[in-house]
Amino acid sequence: MMASSPADTLVELEDAVATCPLDRCTRILSGILQLLTSSRDRPQELLANVTDGVLLRLTERVGAGALIDLSTALAELKVAPPKTVRRLASHRDPQVACPVLLSSQSLSAADLNSIAAATGERQQCAIAARAPIDPPVIETLIKVGARSACIALIGNTEARFSDAAYAALVERCLTDGELTKALTLRPDTPDTVVRELLSTSAAPKSGTGQKAAVSPRGATAAPNIAKLPCAAAYASARPEIVALNRIGKLNDSAVNRFAIRGETANLFTALSVLSGAPLDIVEHVMADEDCEGLVMACRASRLNWQTTLAILSNRSGARLSFAQRERAQRIFETQLLSTSQWTVRWGQIAASAKPSDGTHRAARVGDKQ
Repeated sequence: MMASSPADTLVELEDAVATCPLDRCTRILSGILQLLTSSRDRPQELLANVTDGVLLRLTERVGAGALIDLSTALAELKVAPPKTVRRLASHRDPQVACPVLLSSQSLSAADLNSIAAATGERQQCAIAARAPIDPPVIETLIKVGARSACIALIGNTEARFSDAAYAALVERCLTDGELTKALTLRPDTPDTVVRELLSTSAAPKSGTGQKAAVSPRGATAAPNIAKLPCAAAYASARPEIVALNRIGKLNDSAVNRFAIRGETANLFTALSVLSGAPLDIVEHVMADEDCEGLVMACRASRLNWQTTLAILSNRSGARLSFAQRERAQRIFETQLLSTSQWTVRWGQIAASAKPSDGTHRAARVGDKQ
């Protein structure tokens, strides 16, 4: 009697799987999965290829729960059965597809490109969050992906955009303010791209009658320094800000919203309440061309970096350059909380702040709370 070859044995096993009871299929799948995830002392590539055909058969026989478990487990393997991973990644159920789309190293750029072009929003977002992610995949997502996928790409610090990717993103930003804001706030967005985004976002909208300020050389001019809030504006803002602080809701989300919406009185009052600095000092650091004082005020307020960047990027005056953003982040990450609090309350910033008309001096963090 001739012994069967390994290939024949595998074919027989695949045929057996195709006809065995469903509960047994689930047990076989669990056994193969355990073999793959626990066999660190065996050649992983050989093992993955040997089990690939059987797993493909099993994916046709088991339920969604088993497929989700399989996708989650295979996503973490450095070497996984390639055909099975591709089938899972192309599955119409996002819960099955997303684990391997997010993490599996067994998917090629070509696989991801074709899936991104033919799949749904949740799958596109999973691909956009991959780390690392290949430039061709980035470009495909920008061209065919949903807005949420582009937002996920911009938020992915491991994503490196090519010139073509930036050009495609800027094109999408022409009709999408949310994308414009996200790309402008991304720390490593080049200055040239930021300037282009600002110039296009400053263009007059249909029917508004507004015109962008243009310099003699034709470039969009930086916005003028806005007037400081008046005493009445501060008086109106303060009760709400103090109330939010008392119930623990004067947080990054609230302050970020004030910055993006240009609610100056609310923003200045919030920084004063959170940092313990008088409004004079908050006004001083907000108007200062050097961002160091404002970064320290945000750090003293226990705000996170994204909120700090939103404040820096949305305040009136000259836009931060790429080098300034890098410097601001270094200051934020290296400055001790205690040092920042002392400096904005009693230190050099306080000493250099010029008194205003005297109407704000009484509005300190401890007054009338």
